[in-house]
Amino acid sequence: MIVDKIENIGLYKGLHKGIDKALAYIKNTNFDALPVGKHEIDGDAVFAILKEYPTKPIEDQLMESHIKYIDVQYVIEGVEHMGVTMKSGQDPKKAYDPEDDYMLFEEPYDIITVKAGMYAIFFPDDIHMPEVTTGAPSNVKKVVVKVKIQNS
Repeated sequence: MIVDKIENIGLYKGLHKGIDKALAYIKNTNFDALPVGKHEIDGDAVFAILKEYPTKPIEDQLMESHIKYIDVQYVIEGVEHMGVTMKSGQDPKKAYDPEDDYMLFEEPYDIITVKAGMYAIFFPDDIHMPEVTTGAPSNVKKVVVKVKIQNS
């Protein structure tokens, strides 16, 4: 897992060519001009999902992880908590769904705060719980860039 500010993207250049594309897209895109929904960057290898939502209470959430894609989650507006932990042999509460590339967990976790201008990169061993309220629900605008792992 990586959590950082957008101005530090240069630190991660060359980590993975798909992550390079994702971070360049985040840095160079005017999200005010895009509608909510899916946006192609490089076919199914790298694509973005622009979302707007109110954060949710932590007790209403489950942890998730992916196998085929890395998540690059960039908060454009607002602030949210994210639960995070590492995979270490846990059994999922909901088995892996290969079509939608996710499985769900109920695990102990740590909390990180991700504010506007920050991003988190979640790899397959990173179990994460986004969209969590930091107290009272707040509105968040976020882009999740999905990076296919095979394109390293």
